[in-house]
Amino acid sequence: FVPLIPALTAGGLLMAINNVLTGQGLFGAQSIVQMFPQWKGFAEIVNMMSSAPFTFLPILIAFSATKRFGGNPYLGAAAGMMLVMPNLVNGYGVAESIATGHMTYWHVFGLNIAQAGYQGQVIPVIGVAFILANLEKFFHKHLNDAVDFTFTPMLSIIITGFLTFTLVGPALRIVSNGVTDSLVWAYQTLGAVGMGIFGLGYSAIVLTGLHQSFPAIETTLLADIAKTGGSFIFPVAAMANIAQGAATFAVFFVTKNKQQKSLTTSAGISAMLGITEPALFGVNLKLKFPFFIGLIASGISSFIIGLLHVLSVSMGPAGIIGFIAIAPKSIPSFMMGAIISFVIAFVGTYLYGKKAMKTTEEEIINEAPATPEVVERLQDEKISAPVTGRIVDLASVPDPVFASEAMGKGIAIMPTSQDVLAPVTGVITIAANTGHAYGIKSDDGAEVLIHIGLDTVNLNGIGFEKIVQQGQHVSEGDLLGHFDIDKIKQAGLTPLTMTIVTNTAGYAQVDPLLTVDKAAMQGEEIIQLHAKKD
Repeated sequence: FVPLIPALTAGGLLMAINNVLTGQGLFGAQSIVQMFPQWKGFAEIVNMMSSAPFTFLPILIAFSATKRFGGNPYLGAAAGMMLVMPNLVNGYGVAESIATGHMTYWHVFGLNIAQAGYQGQVIPVIGVAFILANLEKFFHKHLNDAVDFTFTPMLSIIITGFLTFTLVGPALRIVSNGVTDSLVWAYQTLGAVGMGIFGLGYSAIVLTGLHQSFPAIETTLLADIAKTGGSFIFPVAAMANIAQGAATFAVFFVTKNKQQKSLTTSAGISAMLGITEPALFGVNLKLKFPFFIGLIASGISSFIIGLLHVLSVSMGPAGIIGFIAIAPKSIPSFMMGAIISFVIAFVGTYLYGKKAMKTTEEEIINEAPATPEVVERLQDEKISAPVTGRIVDLASVPDPVFASEAMGKGIAIMPTSQDVLAPVTGVITIAANTGHAYGIKSDDGAEVLIHIGLDTVNLNGIGFEKIVQQGQHVSEGDLLGHFDIDKIKQAGLTPLTMTIVTNTAGYAQVDPLLTVDKAAMQGEEIIQLHAKKD
């Protein structure tokens, strides 16, 4: 779902604009288009554009999911189109058509196959993409080149199509509807308490990456808005993000560390707009107390908006400007919850932080003269490339943790080689069992992280081989491990490799030695570290 977020957000924001134009009770008893009829045509065009990503959502999901499962995404898109053909009974009316006896059927070899569409469905489309991708890989493996090129697409589509309409689609539709009905039941049964619990744990879920699955659930809730009333996930996510952003801003006022102050500003703004990873990993988790105070603030504010029945009616940015995705009548309640979330997190972090940060600084001041030998003095140092490839701008990496430099400054390389070499001489501090990440502390003090690919931890070691162990001393250029670029790409992932100096704050400057799009050779110096003089 991550690649689909721009399309869903664009559609959601356009939907929100339409809601502002057509919603009654927002600016008065009448809507804007009722008060100013000249805006009616504009609202209708916006509504049409906003509906497009959701009307044809199965095509987008099928494209992305098929690519993720290692199949041809364009075949996946064709399968998605198959599910929303206009001559099928619209997915939103399937249950009613069956109940009233108006469902039409294909009669094939004694089977009655319902001509049911899958508009608004998510889980069935993912199932279809999985089947299609695996059929395609099977035929690629067992058919020779000429036959493979001609017949694999046709065989994959026709088998997937029959399986979809006869077995997989109807079964997964039941599962999908069951998930939606369960969530609606939980919300209606637990109400504000359930939203409070969800809010209390939301940012912790973000740490695991499991929040990436929420768009699938949220899309289903919004697709059946007549029954669900909207999504309770989005308002809770907004409360959680605002709380973590407020806690980060509070750290700005209690820390004396200039590097940390600088990070809190950008990370805090990012969190307030809906992207919390820089704030979580760069500030709040390092200090711990801002993160937990943010959880508490999110739980309280989510409970309050639960009492006020705040639901979103579209997708949007889960942050302070998220009000545009909320039902017009609930916008004041949403903003009240946002203010409560911000105030509790900011004030709580500020008051606790003044004492906690002061105590920490006093301990450092008191202990430093007595134990000067424990203060590690970093040295000027150069870091070499762990892989051969093309330099990529770190800011363009599609992961906010790396792109924001929350973990530290560094360089990204799109690799062409498949061996990972030690970029410095030092001790292995991290040797992930999955083989996708290594950490090294150099003999001169640099702490270097090598991260191969994005989300490659999910491959569970497939395509990776680890050579070294944690605690082992290595020399610059020693082999750390191997990785298979083709297997990473077949899984729909990128092999983009990051080399990050995680103790960037300890240096006066961290400068790249190669510019974007330049070729880097394994062992070539790519980063210059300048130690602080004092």
